[in-house]
Amino acid sequence: MADDAPTDEQTREALNTGTKAVVESHRFDEAALAAWMGDHVEGFAGPLTVRQFKGGQSNPTYELTTPRQKYVMRRKPPGKLLPSAHAVDREFKVISALYPTGFPVPRPYGLCEDEAVIGTMFYIMDKVEGRVLWDQSLPAYAPSERHAIHMAAVRTLAALHNTDYQAVGLADFGRPGNYMSRQISRWTKQYKASETQHLETIERLIEWLPATVPDDDQTTIVHADYRLDNMIMHATEPRVVAVLDWELATLGNPLADFSYVLMQWVNGTIATIPDLKSHGIPTMEEYVAEYCRLTGRAGLPELNWYFAYNSFRLAGILQGIVGRARDGTANSPQAAAMEARVPLLGETAWKFAKMAGA
Repeated sequence: MADDAPTDEQTREALNTGTKAVVESHRFDEAALAAWMGDHVEGFAGPLTVRQFKGGQSNPTYELTTPRQKYVMRRKPPGKLLPSAHAVDREFKVISALYPTGFPVPRPYGLCEDEAVIGTMFYIMDKVEGRVLWDQSLPAYAPSERHAIHMAAVRTLAALHNTDYQAVGLADFGRPGNYMSRQISRWTKQYKASETQHLETIERLIEWLPATVPDDDQTTIVHADYRLDNMIMHATEPRVVAVLDWELATLGNPLADFSYVLMQWVNGTIATIPDLKSHGIPTMEEYVAEYCRLTGRAGLPELNWYFAYNSFRLAGILQGIVGRARDGTANSPQAAAMEARVPLLGETAWKFAKMAGA
């Protein structure tokens, strides 16, 4: 057992775990929802009780309780939205394609595109019970349990990447090929649109990354935000019972997905652990070896390039938040702290770029 000092992750867990009364801005006609579920959700029988999950999901998420079963509803937020944002229909499509294969996602029950029912598009899925593990270092677990949980996570990601996206009906879920080039262009544009300071490292990355993109040797389903707190672990076993939050999922390069997970070993919580072996979490080398074994790869020689890209991507995400705060379109008291992190991420990214041959 690790010491009991509170961590940022434990604070985040306290703020995000459980439900609350539905906030005023996210209320809707609950009777209309119950009527829709009676017509479209197999086995539904009211009465229906609605609570809202805590946390800052961009798509409001609700716990729906009946005498026999609990469901989860995810909906587009009310109000004016960007055209491609909050695509709950895409979330529903990917979990509907994966569920029959046995991949761990909640059972999907129905998608409602008629905004007249509750005001926005929504979908209903099963509520999967289990553990959400917020702190990647797993302080409350024994070393053997930590190891088993992280290896279960990598096995599940490999299973996603091994899924034949065409066979499960997702051939039109994204654009195969050139994923990394398109991502670099996207984050470069976001960074430039939000720029508040000139950083030489970022300028070098904007030039170097697109000129050195590795071949997109495969196209798979990518989750794009795969981490322990976006999944539900079995209540007692080291087994993933549901992967959640498919908001960013698309077709793309699986190594973008996998290297994003590895950033925990590079500059995340896991990177702060002095001795992974005694702590129980697999080393990065062990994690990479297991992923390669499961996906039939001989190795991952270009990881430093992907670490440079992921650090640059995170710099773009944080700079976007800083820019929105500057423009008055986001109220973020953390914006100043995020602005201070951007140069550090630029330096980290360029360090990996040099290791990759820049």
